[in-house]
Amino acid sequence: MALDGAFLRHIKKELEESLIGSKVDKVYQPSRDEIVLVMRSREGSKKLYISARAGSSRINLTEMTPENPRTPPMLCMLLRKRLSGARLRSISQPALERLLILEFEGLNELGDNVTMSLAVEIMGQYSNIVFIDGDGLIIDAVRRVDASMSSQRLILPGMKYEMPPQQDKLCVLEHDADDIINAAQALPKNMPLSKALLAVIQGVSPILCRELEYLAGRGRDVFSHELDEELVTRLRFFLKRTISAVRDIGGKPYIIIDQTKKPIDFTFEYIQQYGSGRAFNECGTFCELLDRYYSKRDAIETMRRRSDDLNRLLNSTAARLIKKIYIQKDELEACSEREKFRICGDLIQANLYRIPKGAASFTAENFYDEDLSEIEISLDPSLSAAANSQKYYKSYQKAKTAEQVLKVQIEKAENELDYISSVMDSLSRAETVRELGEIRTELTEQGYIRSKGKKQKPEAALPPIEYFSKSGFRILVGRNNKQNDRLTLKTAGKNDLWFHTKDIPGSHTIIVTEGREPDEETILFAASLAAAHSKAKDSGKAPVDYTKVRYVSKPQGAKPGMVIYVNQKTLFVEPYHKE
Repeated sequence: MALDGAFLRHIKKELEESLIGSKVDKVYQPSRDEIVLVMRSREGSKKLYISARAGSSRINLTEMTPENPRTPPMLCMLLRKRLSGARLRSISQPALERLLILEFEGLNELGDNVTMSLAVEIMGQYSNIVFIDGDGLIIDAVRRVDASMSSQRLILPGMKYEMPPQQDKLCVLEHDADDIINAAQALPKNMPLSKALLAVIQGVSPILCRELEYLAGRGRDVFSHELDEELVTRLRFFLKRTISAVRDIGGKPYIIIDQTKKPIDFTFEYIQQYGSGRAFNECGTFCELLDRYYSKRDAIETMRRRSDDLNRLLNSTAARLIKKIYIQKDELEACSEREKFRICGDLIQANLYRIPKGAASFTAENFYDEDLSEIEISLDPSLSAAANSQKYYKSYQKAKTAEQVLKVQIEKAENELDYISSVMDSLSRAETVRELGEIRTELTEQGYIRSKGKKQKPEAALPPIEYFSKSGFRILVGRNNKQNDRLTLKTAGKNDLWFHTKDIPGSHTIIVTEGREPDEETILFAASLAAAHSKAKDSGKAPVDYTKVRYVSKPQGAKPGMVIYVNQKTLFVEPYHKE
């Protein structure tokens, strides 16, 4: 469900009750499309989250603490300068438009009282957050819109702010059920009732229109030309109920989830059209609903967008290594024929007196064969018999040397491919921008990313992920290869237990024993954590090796996260999943 005007009216009421009169304490801009205002009042501070992202544009109170860039964007600096200390005076919504205008009162640089506004336009791919001064002039916006992007409505600093163009629809705050029914019946062409209602009612989403059709038609499809007296009566009844819920800001915040417990929609009315195929989770507030519905999806989308370049780099590097290994193995297989060259050289040497000058080939008994079978040997007519023999010896030596080099090169490429796979696994499990930063730093240090510009002061290293077993043992899990090295080689004690998925990229996992002997349940729990933080996280069962840290070592020159170990035991466990 898109965040429609009717739902936004419910959000507006909650924001008014919570924020009117509070002051802007802090301003953050986690990404280009997001702004977070920390609002402070006598009751404490609350975070107002505003997003203009196409797939999840919204405004709501949030409990999340979004990560912020190290250097604030220019718009963020501007908002901090102008809005810090300003008091939220009012929140308005024109009719049921998907637009909220937050009006603030504050002081300018001269100490005079001024009004400023944030226009939050929630319109899918055209969503925007516009900062406006007291004269209605645009100060700046999350998305500037110039003449090359739109000839209808420009959003540029210094221009007069104009409301988005209104749709020619009926607002339920001003029109009743009969007005809507008459408008739907007057549409020029026959169409499903839900689409007819969507075409004539302002500020309602498709799910509400489908629900009205479902209820009016008792579950069957209804078309606008079929509205007889009985259908009109039923439609009027349910329309009045919906209109009342919008006008009185009634209903409850519901998240609709499918059979896999995935959120698929949200609404302020109990929806019956899905039958028993969907379940409903009721939230405490409408703001909480939006926070829960979008937070996980936003986090995944943010990480996907910010890790795109790393994924491309790792995938292309892996593809190059796989191709290289394939070619080198073909060349190595060809080297296995080198013994034939030595045999031919020996047979020519043994038969020098029998080979006429300028011969292109000759046949000799192969004394390396128990049956003394005959073999035909090709010769270069321009060379003497002795020179042909030396040519075969050189080919043999060349193949032998190539085999030795290829074995080393293949092993090196396979080790590098294992390393790239481990980085890809770390990247797939990264949940924060700082984790991405550590992976990016690791790849830069290893030469996969070219360092640009001045080196910034590195951020403090992230701590490992921490768990506790039921019996009180502390369990640490590395987030990436560099952290795996620190955890295993520096942090862990020699008698701590070390876990890792067998022959599968994953995190190092440590049970901090502190001189105690871990119980079986703790060992199994640590093994399941190691499986969960690995490439085998979605498998049924995964093999996990474990041993004491004293038996884990890092070969000289090995890449981050690469270790060898002995005296291990292997468990087959299901990856751990949070309840």
